Amino acid sequence: MPRGIPNAKRDDTGIKYTTFHVPLPANPKHLGTTYLKSEGQTLWFRNSQRRSKEDVPQESRRGSQVLVIHLGSRFSRIGRASDVTPVTVPTVVARRCKPPISPPAFIEGIARPNGGRKNTQPAENNADHEASASSGDTFEKKIAAITTSLRDRMRFYKLRITPNAANIASTFNESFRPEIIAELNDPFRVDWINSSTNEDVLVGDKALRLADAKSSNFQVRWPIYGSNFNTRDYSSLQVLLNDIETLLRHTLQERFAIEPRDYSNFSVVLIIPDFYDRYYVQELVRILLVSMGFKQLCAQQESLAATYGAGISSACVVDIGSKTTSIACVDEGLVIADSRMSLNIGGDDITEFLYVLLERISFPYRDINLANSYDWNVMEDLKARLCTLSEVDVALNLYDFVVRKPDSPAEKYGLRAYDEIILAPMVIFEPRVIEFDKKRIGLRDLHVDVTEDILEHSSDRVTSAMVISTQHLLPGPAGAPATQYADQRADRNASDAGPSSNAMVEGSIDVPMEVVDIELEDTKSSGPQQPSPSKSTRRPSSEPVQTFPGGFSIDVCFEASKLPLDVAIFNSARASGGDEKIRKYLQAVLVIGGTARISGMGHALESRLQAIATPLVQNMERVQIIPPPKDVDHRVLAWKGGAVLGKMDGATELWVTQQDWDVLGMRGLKERCFFL
Repeated sequence: MPRGIPNAKRDDTGIKYTTFHVPLPANPKHLGTTYLKSEGQTLWFRNSQRRSKEDVPQESRRGSQVLVIHLGSRFSRIGRASDVTPVTVPTVVARRCKPPISPPAFIEGIARPNGGRKNTQPAENNADHEASASSGDTFEKKIAAITTSLRDRMRFYKLRITPNAANIASTFNESFRPEIIAELNDPFRVDWINSSTNEDVLVGDKALRLADAKSSNFQVRWPIYGSNFNTRDYSSLQVLLNDIETLLRHTLQERFAIEPRDYSNFSVVLIIPDFYDRYYVQELVRILLVSMGFKQLCAQQESLAATYGAGISSACVVDIGSKTTSIACVDEGLVIADSRMSLNIGGDDITEFLYVLLERISFPYRDINLANSYDWNVMEDLKARLCTLSEVDVALNLYDFVVRKPDSPAEKYGLRAYDEIILAPMVIFEPRVIEFDKKRIGLRDLHVDVTEDILEHSSDRVTSAMVISTQHLLPGPAGAPATQYADQRADRNASDAGPSSNAMVEGSIDVPMEVVDIELEDTKSSGPQQPSPSKSTRRPSSEPVQTFPGGFSIDVCFEASKLPLDVAIFNSARASGGDEKIRKYLQAVLVIGGTARISGMGHALESRLQAIATPLVQNMERVQIIPPPKDVDHRVLAWKGGAVLGKMDGATELWVTQQDWDVLGMRGLKERCFFL
């Protein structure tokens, strides 16, 4: 053997015919390395750094290449992040079809005797007539209860109550005749679209300017309902998604001059509901990234975006929309999931209740039909100008309004009303007149059987705030699962005596608390009364028990959606933590949405919340409603927060590109936005 070559060692392992080598032990010096342990070494960070280095024209304004989209039931708000205010477009699409389908009626949730004043259908038999009369008596009792609550507040504030005001208003309204306004003297005349139009699709304001949709073979539909898709009016999900895409494309082209070939140059900040549906978010993201081909997307919850727009980090955000009301507590840039609640009450309920109340005092416009868009706009205008929650404004005043109908000149009416202007918005605190079962008729679940990679369980829809709000409805044995969700840190005595026992509390901090028990049948508005835990009776063992999401014997989500607004806000704060958290959030209540613009909303909500919290929370100071920043509308505050996010440098780590969506799907959105 040549010199310098070591002797070959004998192989005793028995694997001499293999190339396998036992790896060397790890070097102790390398155990403290940060390789692949920091966020800066991930693929997400590298992609964001690469995108941030792309050349951006220096003359472009920050946020000019970012679109902020906030879809709503009645109106959608779209605009560049660099804009001061967004473009507000009605979320409605009209398509020409053969044969036409009758449009859905606007009225859906307010209980009314015989469906209103006009009832051309005679009773078929005495039983139907008696049932109708009984329903009318119940409805009148509910209105009387709300009126009594208003009278108590007016007496406390030492305000004068006008006797026989309803008869005075009815006498004036019955004898009033409208004034005809010539077309030349009407500065707000409407250019109606008749059947001679050549367009097959009308979007937004154009769809509402159809003179007669049925005779023109147009079908007018609203694709969004509350925080989800409007499955009531659509038989096909694909048609619904196509209408949403058509709405976005038309708006971008007509209002922003953005052509489809330019979509790849824009990023999108999508504002989604707090209590969102994964399928709803998934389909919207697919429309924006896949169908329309935008560059990248970031999803943001409404409450978190509202705090950005208001310039605060923590608050209890109350978003009163047209169909539903969303409540959630935000803590230092994070939405507390257990505090989320969704009430089946909105601004449309106020509009419909105002219509019912005005009909009771002989509304002078006798041909009103809320199924027509122009008549609905009349009632919306009256709600915006007349409604108030300040007891000082209740008086027998004279108002006027203008009716503009197709193929006829404008008509100016006069109207006298008394407490109808405050009883209508009080429905959010006294929801006993709302038929909640009727409101969800026709809505169906659009969940598919196979999802991409994230499963959504039905129990995920149940939050601690909802369980706290419905504990009094749970029977003894079935109420056991509630302890797994309810806030264990809350005081048991407060839980037993709190407003979750379905009591309406009124008054203010300077007044002894007056508790007015609401009958359970009034709050539920329909259906048999549920037994309380103390009076519950055990069912026979042979009787099958229906199980709802979360393993409860009642539909917790649906029952919690019937709560008055003030009680729901307090229960949402309770679900966020102990007394310290409750004080924190009740001293920073941010109310957004169109209904928040009603005069006296702040004081009405503060007084009711103060009466609830003072006896139940230790060292509770004054409840405070935070106003929006100066010159910022309540309706665009969530959009404003999305615009702020779209201009931040830190948003570069939140974008989801088309490639990310193709590879990871909904899971990629969850990785970027950890709250989804």
